[in-house]
Amino acid sequence: MKFTLSWLYDHLETSATLAEICAKLNQIGLEVEGVENRGAAIEPFLTARILEATQHPNADRLQVCRVDAGPGLQDVQVVCGAPNARAGLAVIFAPPGTYVPGLDITIKAGKIRGEASGGMLCSLRELGLGEESNGIAELPDDTLPGQSYADFAGLDDVVIEIAITPNRGDALSVRGIARDLAAAGLGTLRPWLADTVDGTFDSPVVWENSYPEACPWVLGRTIRGVKNGPSPEWLRRKLESIGLRPISALVDITNYFCFDLGRPLHVFDVNKLAGGRLTMCHGEGETFRALDGQDYTVTPDDCVIADANGVQSLAGIMGGEASGADESTTDVFVECALFDPVRIALSARRVGVSSDSSYRFERGVDQALPVAALEAATRLIIDVCGGEASEVVSAGDQPAWQRDATLRFERVKTLGGLDVPPQESVTLLEKLGFEVQEQTDAAVRVSVPSWRNDIAQKSVLAQGADIAADVAAKAAEGVDQIEAESDLVEEILRLKGLDSVPAVPLPPVSVVPGVALTAKQTRAARARRILAARGLVETVGFSFVSHEEALRFGGAPDSLRLLNPIASDLDQMRPTPLVNLVASAQRNSARGWADIGLFEVGPAFSEKAQTLVAAGVRTGHTARYPGQESSAVSLWAAKADALELLTQLGVSADALTTTADAPSWYHPGRSGVLRQGPKNVLAYFGELHPSLLQAEGIDVPVVGFEVLMDAVPEPKRRKKSAPSLSAFQPVRRDFAFVVGRDVPAEALLRAVRGADRNLVAGVSLFDVYEGPHVPEGHRSIGIEVTLQPVDKSLTDAELEAVSERIVAAVTKATGAVLR
Repeated sequence: MKFTLSWLYDHLETSATLAEICAKLNQIGLEVEGVENRGAAIEPFLTARILEATQHPNADRLQVCRVDAGPGLQDVQVVCGAPNARAGLAVIFAPPGTYVPGLDITIKAGKIRGEASGGMLCSLRELGLGEESNGIAELPDDTLPGQSYADFAGLDDVVIEIAITPNRGDALSVRGIARDLAAAGLGTLRPWLADTVDGTFDSPVVWENSYPEACPWVLGRTIRGVKNGPSPEWLRRKLESIGLRPISALVDITNYFCFDLGRPLHVFDVNKLAGGRLTMCHGEGETFRALDGQDYTVTPDDCVIADANGVQSLAGIMGGEASGADESTTDVFVECALFDPVRIALSARRVGVSSDSSYRFERGVDQALPVAALEAATRLIIDVCGGEASEVVSAGDQPAWQRDATLRFERVKTLGGLDVPPQESVTLLEKLGFEVQEQTDAAVRVSVPSWRNDIAQKSVLAQGADIAADVAAKAAEGVDQIEAESDLVEEILRLKGLDSVPAVPLPPVSVVPGVALTAKQTRAARARRILAARGLVETVGFSFVSHEEALRFGGAPDSLRLLNPIASDLDQMRPTPLVNLVASAQRNSARGWADIGLFEVGPAFSEKAQTLVAAGVRTGHTARYPGQESSAVSLWAAKADALELLTQLGVSADALTTTADAPSWYHPGRSGVLRQGPKNVLAYFGELHPSLLQAEGIDVPVVGFEVLMDAVPEPKRRKKSAPSLSAFQPVRRDFAFVVGRDVPAEALLRAVRGADRNLVAGVSLFDVYEGPHVPEGHRSIGIEVTLQPVDKSLTDAELEAVSERIVAAVTKATGAVLR
């Protein structure tokens, strides 16, 4: 929420300095996020008048100007290249030594093409205040030379920006902020009464309300004979100071009241409406174009304002382009309504729009203000645009907003930690607009002001009851009285100053707490360390991806599509972290970093469950071992990453089998699945599908893996004795088998391990060959076997016997023959 000091002074009579105001705002819970003095940077610039402008003797596009810039600078020569520089023109002058923010230079006196120049004539763009221009700024003819341009343009006002918590909708107005500061003792709130405007004719537009659940009460009136031109200077400056672009007088007036009183309004061009009736109703699937130029489709849950031609406004959020006021508008209908905050919030999030209007309605507006706000807007429209007003028309009834809240004085100390005398607590609440209904020595019952929608509405006590005892009794019965009471305690603490609450240390803990992480969290942390040790870089991606990306990775059900995404391309829960990793690989590759390795341990979402997945990608070229020549990444690198993670997590590599049924986003012939048993899938690995890489815009090789962490069994806790080391030299023998191409090498390795579990200490694949001397449809697989004797060295006969058992085991298991 932004406002200027001068705007605050419209509602608050105070002598406090800027520093005091900012400090008090922080103390009462309205955190100051920034203070901007727009005039400081342009303070040195002066108003001036060109006395004479003659052609530069040495340049066709330059003029030599004599300038009057006030006392001490009545006759300064300036060389200027602006085509609109001419005698008699009031301009902005930068004397030597002035820093020009739009050009990032400091003006120096000197010569330009041989002619002396003692300053610069400036455009608004060069001051950092406007868009591109074709010449210097032209000021009004009655401008006096020698004034600071910041003072002249009203840019010496300080802009304050504060952070508003979701419960403080009343602070989304300058008057609401002034009310809080006055209650905190920083001045006096100026009285405000709307000037009632009597209607002189019946409104040609009337209301009908068929959706009272969303809009219990709506008012409006016609103002005819208006002239919708530019806004007066004071109004333009107020809006520009907080970052709003002035549009036209009618629109600017509604924006002004939105920020001044926190009361959104809307104006319809009467001559663009059909049927003479506006209806507050449910949407019926229509599409309409809003004032932002975008088309929106409404649903039956949305509240819309419609005429005989259809939807004219998404109520409480944004008006329609078809009935908006423009420079040709002569008759206008002003709308002022109360809306259900929840329905406005849901509609705004569904269509992805957060307007100044919806932002306030979502948090609740002053429920007693509509009539006064409509009268005030009517008066200002007539004062600025002329015209005459009709009688007020309405539909529905003003909801009963009156409610009470009760405070037991002892709770200020127990909840807030601050000892405040009872009468002081009552006084502070009264300053905030609460009215005392009943008071005893122990408690007070107050009525909540209409602008404080955040104060919880709780059961009202019977007149004359013992209010402290009643609150305690209801609490004992389980009736929730705590929220309203705690709200009142918070209000007292705010006015006392949140910085006045003493800090109380927590009592020392004598027992050392146990492990804070769950077993699942511990395993995820370990997986991150394992993958980082393999040279992969960790990333943390959004759990939201685009619908199109989710489709490429096999998961985009409607049940996992977001109704209110934070961005249009983040509307689906991701089926796997691999989605984010591939997108990161694409961005890195596009920026010249083609050879990377990334991983993420994070959630994956399906219709059945949310699971934990450790995923990684490698792209471009990489060396498999240190010192090895770089080559294109292969599926073996991805398999090695997945295997390393699984074995480090306690899964035996000997218990794993590999199948060729990886998901569709992997290459069908260069991928695999690691299983522990026929049904328990632990990981996928392989090259990513070429069509997926093409869709993602990646032109380098990419391999990836996904380890399904929830499927990895917990390692069995066994006491293992240290393995004994043999004193005898191991023996290594190589075998080459010819086997059918469709037989996986893993089947051969498993058969070798089972041939003699006492002697076979290691098995590794060292060669796969297809070509001459190997039958068609077959391949040669080379296997190195390490034999480790335990109690004696092996004789040649024993080695030969073991070799025969190995060959026999492989032949029986796979049909392979020794080459």
